[in-house]
Amino acid sequence: MAHGLLNRRLFGLSALAATGCAYSSAASAITSMASTAGADPRAEKIKVTLAVSGKASFYYLPLTIAEQLGYFEQEGLELEIVEFQSALRAQQALSSGAVETVCGSFDHVIALHSKNQLVQSFVALGRAPQMAMGVSLKNVPDYKEMVDLKGKKIGIIAAGTASNMMASLLMQRAGLLPSDVSFIGVGTAGGAMAAIRSGQIDAVCNLEPVMTMLEQKGEIKIISDARTLRGTQALFGGLMPAACLYASPDFLQKNRSAAQGLTNAMVRALLWLQSAGGRDLIKLVPESYLLGDRGLYLASFNNIRESISLNGLISDGEAKTAMRALSNFEPSVKPEKIELIKTFTNVFVKRKKQIQQ
Repeated sequence: MAHGLLNRRLFGLSALAATGCAYSSAASAITSMASTAGADPRAEKIKVTLAVSGKASFYYLPLTIAEQLGYFEQEGLELEIVEFQSALRAQQALSSGAVETVCGSFDHVIALHSKNQLVQSFVALGRAPQMAMGVSLKNVPDYKEMVDLKGKKIGIIAAGTASNMMASLLMQRAGLLPSDVSFIGVGTAGGAMAAIRSGQIDAVCNLEPVMTMLEQKGEIKIISDARTLRGTQALFGGLMPAACLYASPDFLQKNRSAAQGLTNAMVRALLWLQSAGGRDLIKLVPESYLLGDRGLYLASFNNIRESISLNGLISDGEAKTAMRALSNFEPSVKPEKIELIKTFTNVFVKRKKQIQQ
């Protein structure tokens, strides 16, 4: 059974989703190989809790695929996925011990390290941010260049998120200061689309399927695209990890079977996505994820498909790209004070490969 789970679950997840909590960091490092994977179906399931925010977006699609196909159960896990309103709340759930793992952005892992809050990514879901920035054709019909957004309202997922970072980088390159625009948190999915359609915001930087749906409906013009590998390299100077599973090094060290099972399930989902057809995907994801338009949902999937991680690994170069982007956005993140090698481990993914062989 996962270390200390039953006691932590008593903490109260529903209350935590609405309130903050203090962070207690773990400083242990992973120093040994993960245990063998695979599970005896007759054995007692290992109970694990996982926090996520914005699960319906393509950013977290591998998590949904692994869940829907029963991969976690097949790995001997009883996984409880708890959805929070923001990435910050998901992080706080991990900090308090209310959950063991988080499915979140790799840049959040680096940001936590900058605050001496040690967590570690152990399987990557994407290798590009899977985001785009678009301008409202209704509010800014004469848009020509980024400086035209001076004084405008930019919709982002939330303050401090990758969408905030991407929009800020674009502003910076155009010679604009953060104070030259107003950043407004609009969340993902319906909230972001409603903000554009109501005229509440003049531009939006968000995930799929939101951006493709708004673009194909003629409501926005895409002005920067990090949904593709080429666009990501052009904007950030290289590929970079997107969503990942992360946990405290202490959890990974003491609960290797659970960590290996999570990794195995996620890698299987990544492999499934490489060959899945549109019909396969539509049949699998919850109806609510489609936002009422199956065709546009599949178009969104095609826009980000190449950005999905091929194998769950994170390279040193990808991690450095994420570090560089985050430090340019957030001055408090000092690369020289962060041991980047401690922000991720490929031990469990490599172990999965050994098992397949």
